[in-house]
Formats: sequence, C-alpha cells, structure tokens
Amino acid sequence: MTERRSAFSVDRRGFIRLAGAGAAGWIALGATSDRMRIVASLTALPLDDELTRRSMIDSPTSRLGGLIAGLRQRGWVEGVNFRLELRSSFGPPDRLKAAIQELLALQPDVILTGSTIETAAVLAATKTIPIVFATANDPVGNGFVESLAHPGGNVTGFTSSTAEMGGKWLQLIREAVPDIARVGILFNPATTPRGGRFFLDSIEQEAAESGVSAVAAPVNAVADIDDAVRRFSEPPKAAMIALVDSFLVVNRQAVIAAADKYRVPTIYPFHYFMDAGGLMSYGPTLEVRSADYVDLILRGTKAGDLPVQSPRKYELLINRTVARTLGLTIPFTLLARADEIRE
Repeated sequence: MTERRSAFSVDRRGFIRLAGAGAAGWIALGATSDRMRIVASLTALPLDDELTRRSMIDSPTSRLGGLIAGLRQRGWVEGVNFRLELRSSFGPPDRLKAAIQELLALQPDVILTGSTIETAAVLAATKTIPIVFATANDPVGNGFVESLAHPGGNVTGFTSSTAEMGGKWLQLIREAVPDIARVGILFNPATTPRGGRFFLDSIEQEAAESGVSAVAAPVNAVADIDDAVRRFSEPPKAAMIALVDSFLVVNRQAVIAAADKYRVPTIYPFHYFMDAGGLMSYGPTLEVRSADYVDLILRGTKAGDLPVQSPRKYELLINRTVARTLGLTIPFTLLARADEIRE
C-alpha cells in the first residue's frame, strides 16, 4: 500500500546526481584513505532496547541493523573503514546534554539523530559537524532547515509523517472497528510534534466529518499509560491512535500491554509497535534510508546541500491474531490493502 504525500522529494535522476557529487567528493578526498570515519548516533531509546542493542545488529527490525546493512551495501564496513559510536539520551534530564558532549568529543564525521528533541539539542551544540535526522515531522517549522529543497547549514534528513496522517489513522482504525463512537489520541506533550497539535487538527477534522468524538489522552510518565488506555475500555465504544512520539516508542511494551489488557483496538505509527504485539500500524519505513545520506556525507557532500526527503512509501501492517483476541473481524477490503498480514 503506497501513498505519496511529499511536499518535496528527490526523484531518481536527482538522487543519481547527488550520488555522483558524493562520489566526486570521495575521489577528491582520496579513495585509498585509511582514515577511520566516525558515524555517531544519538537515540532516545535505552541501549538495551532491541532496536538499538548491539547483539541485535543483524536483525532487520533493529535500527542499528538497518543502518549498518545500508552502509555495507554502499561500501562501508564497520570496523574496517568506519566506526559507529552510539549514545543514548534515555534517563535523567541532564543525560541528553552529557550524551551530546560525549559524541562531540569524538569529532565524528556525521551525527545521526533519532527524534526532534535530539536534533534540536545537537544543532544547538554544533553548527559545523554534519547532522542527519532520521525522523522529523516539521523540520522547517522547528527551525532545523531553511527549506526542504535547500536545507542550508549543517543539517538535513528525512520527514516521517505529514500532519494529514492523523486523519488517515482515524480512517483506518474506523475501517477495522466501524462502530466506534469515540477515539482516544495517546501522546506525551513533551515528546510529540507541537505538543500533539501537529496531528490533532487532522484527527479532529476527520472525526467531525465521520461523527466520532476525538478525545486527547496525554500521558507524562509510564505510570500514566495504563489509566489513559483504561478510560477507553468503557462505553461508549472506542479505539485509540498512538501518535508519532519518541516516548511511546521507548515505552511501546507498556502501551501494547495496556491495549491488550483493556481490549482497546489501537493503531500505531511504526512497525516497532507491531513487533511488540500491536493490532495495526500505518507509517513509513525508516531504517535503511538514512544510510543514503550518511554515505554521501562521508564521501564529501555537504549536509546542507542534500534536500530533506519525505517518505516515498507508507506501509499498512495488520495482526489478524491480535484482532481475533479483541473480537474483531477485519474487513476483507482492509486486509486486501495491507502490505503485511501477521498471524
């Protein structure tokens, strides 16, 4: 299932031109250079999370695995011509600043950031080291780049979801559960784009047009998740939407457990939630695409010359076993559009 919603995207010829420019830069630097490149990565996830754990590096569901596999395809082999340095901002508030200082002290060739919060913090700390954000929903509005086509400065990257995705998530969960009277929107105001408003406008518009009540369900701590989901297990019948939110990704096991415990059908923005036992997800694939820009920067291309790319493909995943445990029969019309059906 593919949707093209790019405000700006790089076509194949454009990307080939960029790759050619990067290759020229590599030749200028000297292809035989034996200097070990340093790729730094900052994540909000704990380092023992399966998405970042070194022991999961060959797993296709691992963020590290996707990045390293993508770089290997482009001629970069960890331990041979580049070294990956990973730091986590997970923990007390001062951990983010400490993690950034640790990475800057390494003088990396490029820094890969995993969320809007990390990107903003790294940009505040350096205006010279190239930065690639793996996900950002509003890079212009957040002041990261001058424009999507011409970022400028030392940063570029990839958007993950447009604001209109909120309405799309509601459409999909209503197809799966057509008799809902309300929908809860789960998010942490501190870690989701614009405190949730980035997606809420389109959700509320779609809800008004479909006769469904949209109810915000903000959470500020892990302990809040269970009660926030429980509220939507009571009449009138409800479903939930989990927004793009680094807090929810970090705590996806708690979110899935609550949705299962209270039997609340929920749609998620990334496949990570499906891997944890979620009902359905709709969103872009994120892992491999960052390798394109990391590769070009390592070969000499300036980050600010690389246009910000929007997702080229959105994938719909449905777990039919989870649906059955919730007492749902997913319509064939929805199953037919799914990119993957899990049992």
